[in-house]
Amino acid sequence: MTTASPPPASPPSASALPASPPSASAPVHQRLAELTAATIVPLQQGYLADRSPAVAALARLRRGAGREAGELPDLWNLVDTGPLHTRTDGSRALSERELTGAENALHAALTLWAFHQQSRGTPMHCRHTRDRPRGLGAAVRRLMPADGVDEPVRKRLVRAGTAPDLTTLTQRLRDLVALLRRDDIPLDYALLAGQLYTWQWPDGPAAVRRSWGRSFHEQARAAAAADENTTKNSHTDKDAS
Repeated sequence: MTTASPPPASPPSASALPASPPSASAPVHQRLAELTAATIVPLQQGYLADRSPAVAALARLRRGAGREAGELPDLWNLVDTGPLHTRTDGSRALSERELTGAENALHAALTLWAFHQQSRGTPMHCRHTRDRPRGLGAAVRRLMPADGVDEPVRKRLVRAGTAPDLTTLTQRLRDLVALLRRDDIPLDYALLAGQLYTWQWPDGPAAVRRSWGRSFHEQARAAAAADENTTKNSHTDKDAS
């Protein structure tokens, strides 16, 4: 893995990502997030529709989960990083280090999603919104009981957050994704891809850990608000009767 001067520390907001291919003038982490979504969405639709090409593509991608980008030649024509090389008037070309970091993050996000989606009949990549948080912290919080914290699960998230490099981080995330897959809990992989890019730069891990922590508490607040609305509706129904 290579490092260089850091990009903007804040990961992208998935709710703001357009469905179109990434524009060359956007920040690298945003372009990467957009490319991740543009790659996953049609594959996910095809897989859920049981289309053979998509099913075969996911099988190939799953073999790359937890492994370094470029390690499997079988994935070279499946993980298309071409849009990251696009340059338009007024934009700068990405440096070799930026391209390497983006390629590493894209590979990690796509292969983790393919592992997550395996044998699931509902989308495991879902866009993050304020009302429905889909960041990693929020997804891990949903693994826990509403009235408490599952300490072993929390420690898995903390352990991922202290990974020394991207390969180790991806391997530890795979363990968390296995739990999310078991419980049919989706994740925003576009958001995660941007975070994995940020992770590879100085001060990046700290920024990503903060994002995961905010996401964890964001899910708790969303769950509390949902419970409050349910209680209010229940009282309203009783009053009406």
